[in-house]
Amino acid sequence: MVLLDGKKTSNDIKDEIKVAVTAMKERGEKVPHLAAVLVGSDGASLTYVGSKVRACEYVGFDSTLVELPDTTAEEELLNTIKGLNENEDIDGFIVQLPLPKHIDEQKVLMAVNPNKDVDGFHPENFGKMALDMESFIPATPFGILQLLERYQVETKGKHTVVIGRSHIVGRPMSILMSQKGPAGNSTVTLTHSHTKNLSEITKQADIIIVALGVPEFLKADMVKEGVVIIDVGISRVPDASKKRGYAIKGDVAFAEVSEKASFITPVPGGVGPMTIAMLLKNTLLARERNA
Repeated sequence: MVLLDGKKTSNDIKDEIKVAVTAMKERGEKVPHLAAVLVGSDGASLTYVGSKVRACEYVGFDSTLVELPDTTAEEELLNTIKGLNENEDIDGFIVQLPLPKHIDEQKVLMAVNPNKDVDGFHPENFGKMALDMESFIPATPFGILQLLERYQVETKGKHTVVIGRSHIVGRPMSILMSQKGPAGNSTVTLTHSHTKNLSEITKQADIIIVALGVPEFLKADMVKEGVVIIDVGISRVPDASKKRGYAIKGDVAFAEVSEKASFITPVPGGVGPMTIAMLLKNTLLARERNA
C-alpha cells in the first residue's frame, strides 16, 4: 500500500512555484498577487485563510486579506468584489465560503471576474472545464489530479466511482476523470445519497473518490483488493481520549480499508494540503494569462 502524501506533494508544488516567482523577480516582472475576502469570523475559515496568507509569503506572492464583519450587507460585498475585479494589481481572488445566511452565495460567486476566479467556482470556468477548454479547475479536484499524476496512478481505462455530487468536488471530479489527460481516460460512475446498492457499485471500482462529509462511511467490505482510494472528507468526531476533545476523521475507515488499497490518501495530510497549493498554482496561471 502506497500513501498518497498530500503534505509532501503540496510542498513540492509550492517549491516549484517559488522558483518560478524568483525568476519573475529577477526579470523585473510583477509577482502574482492573490486576494482573499473573509466575511465574519468563522473559526475554520479564519484558519484556512491564515494558511493561504502564509503560503503566499512562502512562495513570494503578494497577498491582500479583506476582512468584513458578518453584518456586511450583500450590496457592500458585491461592491468590494467589483473593486477587486477592477484592480489591475490583483491577479486572482477568492471569497471564502461559507458566507453569512443573509448573503446570496451564488450571486456573489457570479460577480467574480472569471479571469480572476482562482477558486474555479464561476459557471464560465466550470463550463469551460467541462468542455476541455482552458479554465481554472477548482482547487480540490485540481489537487486530486496532481496527486494521481505525480504518484503515477494508472487511471486509463479504469472504473472510477465518485461518491458525492457537490459542485466543488464530486461533480467536477466525475468530469475530469473521464477527460483525456495523464489522470483521466477512466470510465466514471457518479453516485450520491439516492444511489441504490452503492456497495455493489463500489466493489467494482478500481478508483474511489469519496466526498460525502460522513466520517468513516466507506468500509473494507465495500471495496475490492488493490483499489485506489481518494478521501476528500474531513470531520471532527468527539473523542474524550484526545487532548483537544475530538479526532479528525475522513470519509473512509482508514485502518481497515488501507489493508486492501494499493494507494490511499490519509486524513489529515492527504487532499487537504493540496487545495492551498493548487490555489497558488491557479494564481500563477492567472498572472501568466493576464500578463
